[in-house]
Amino acid sequence: MAINYPNGRKFSPPKDKPVPQKKKDVSFSNRGKTLEDELNETNTYYLQRGLAVIHKKPVPVQIVRVEYPSRSAAVIREAYFQAPSTTDYNGLWQGRYIDFEAKETEIRTSFPLKNIHEHQVHHMADILQHGGLAFLIIRFSSLDRYFVLPFETLETYWKRMAAGGRKSMTIDEIEESSIEVQPGAFPRIDYLSVLDQLKQ
Repeated sequence: MAINYPNGRKFSPPKDKPVPQKKKDVSFSNRGKTLEDELNETNTYYLQRGLAVIHKKPVPVQIVRVEYPSRSAAVIREAYFQAPSTTDYNGLWQGRYIDFEAKETEIRTSFPLKNIHEHQVHHMADILQHGGLAFLIIRFSSLDRYFVLPFETLETYWKRMAAGGRKSMTIDEIEESSIEVQPGAFPRIDYLSVLDQLKQ
């Protein structure tokens, strides 16, 4: 049976349009891993070979409400941060305390300083004052480039921003004032290999 519109035109059911498939962004160098994944694997490599003891810091969270849908499962329904976290990683290397923050950006030309918090800057300044090594590991994910930025350099650009200057570090500034780490296989990001250059 044919169905017509009131104006006499024939009704044609809409044809199924093919849904355009999104191309997966597959990077064969890191296969979609985050900087945190890569650093965790690197730190496991260091630990297993007795090179360093470096761990991801747990986030200080206060759990308020938990539900138990079954005896073997618990679901956290409400929680809050107890205090601002300091930096991502800390540990010991060659008898030296190290403490660092890991950040990644998809921007190709600069690193926004808003990715760092003021309390983290103060924390790293305290580490440096007490003889530890403090630094930032930055990954430019779209370029697959990794940099170890000494805290002293970060502090210089942080003060520039606080004084009303630029709110980011350009890639040129980072190339000039940090140490680039070439990604590898085992370990993925051998940042220990450049720490001698940060020693005071």
